[in-house]
Amino acid sequence: MTAGYGDRVDLEAIWDFSDPAASEQRFLAALADADGEDAAVLRTQLARALGLQRRFAEASELLSAVDPGDSTLAAAYLDLERGRVLNSGGDPAAARPRFVSALERAEAGGLDFLAADAAHMLAVTESGEAQVPWAERALRIARASDDPRARRWVGSITHNLGWTMHDLGRYDEALRYFERALQFRAEQGDPQQIKVARWTVGRCLRSLGRYDEALALQRELRQDGPGAGYIDEELGELLLITGHPDAAAEHFTTAYRLLSGDGRLAAEQPERLRRLADLGAAHQG
Repeated sequence: MTAGYGDRVDLEAIWDFSDPAASEQRFLAALADADGEDAAVLRTQLARALGLQRRFAEASELLSAVDPGDSTLAAAYLDLERGRVLNSGGDPAAARPRFVSALERAEAGGLDFLAADAAHMLAVTESGEAQVPWAERALRIARASDDPRARRWVGSITHNLGWTMHDLGRYDEALRYFERALQFRAEQGDPQQIKVARWTVGRCLRSLGRYDEALALQRELRQDGPGAGYIDEELGELLLITGHPDAAAEHFTTAYRLLSGDGRLAAEQPERLRRLADLGAAHQG
């Protein structure tokens, strides 16, 4: 299989998805010494960093100027990031053909890590049951690959399949996917990814009505650093359900304080933040 981009420049070392603004600066610095295929790929990732900052017009303009030449790798990256910008900008229908093209190019070039990404993004653009075939295809690509970059997609895709089942109300199936994702994250050994996976298991336990288990898990997670905003939100929901509105309000207030500065959350889910503020205020004073 083709090793692909990353032998010359380590994209993973440049990326910090929790800080796309800092990643943007690192991609700009890397571009100063790049040309040809390397420069084309770096520009697609710079555009992705802009998209994560919701600077969609800038990202689209940058992608329009990328010339992949005869590089299958750069062309696959270009289609993938064009699709991602369109999808994040609110036009999944326009994004789908880009992702299909990225998938076809990546599979033809033996670029499993990009093929898994593209199939995963096709699942993201769909809703309900329509997500499942694309997600399962992405999972097959990732599991069958001997490229560690492709294998790393197993956790994310399994996690997303769990949310698909959860959104469909199939909570027992969702929990099985979430537990598999947690097992995979534990094998990878990234503490933050493990924490997110455990939180998700706890969230599904709430949907299953297993409130005592969910509370115990979220309280344990709250003692362990970052992510407390979402953990406090979940503790508030659990305490509200179990008849402790005053204790819940304290967690909702904390969750609002910690999460209201998240620009992406504010842009995409303003009603969620309003609910936290309202529930926090409802039982204060």
